[in-house]
Amino acid sequence: MSDNGKTFIGAHRAIQRDFVKFLNECSDDIVEEYAPQGINWHYIPPSTPKMGGLWESAFKSFKIHLKKTAASHKFTFEEFTTLLVRIEAVLNSRPLSAISQDTADLTALTPGPFIRGAPLMAMPEPNAIDLSLTNRWEKIKVLHHEFSRRWKEEYLKDLQKRYK
Repeated sequence: MSDNGKTFIGAHRAIQRDFVKFLNECSDDIVEEYAPQGINWHYIPPSTPKMGGLWESAFKSFKIHLKKTAASHKFTFEEFTTLLVRIEAVLNSRPLSAISQDTADLTALTPGPFIRGAPLMAMPEPNAIDLSLTNRWEKIKVLHHEFSRRWKEEYLKDLQKRYK
């Protein structure tokens, strides 16, 4: 399920093409098992982001918090790219489900391992209060820290209110 952007339509065509190629190269028992299943790709109607559900809410969360933390700043390309990548890491570290009741398992299921194949690891940042904004690198770290703090306060606390 995705929106109907050109990249998603192209990805759908490429996956269908590769699936047919896969079936042509496989043995008959695999073809019998997987060919009937196929790949079902559904698109939401044009200009209806509300039908996107949770993935659209993730984009909305990203845009709102980016505007609140960095709207009044001017960035070089490298600074802006760094900030976006760090914000992406914060959003991809959000828990997808409740933490396990097992005391030996302290990690939450997050999108990071699905994207990267391994957990997203980051060095802890110093407290934003101690940083000076005169250094441009420190400014990026301050903005990232502010984004992380706001996201935790405004998004993570709202997760407990959802009952669906």
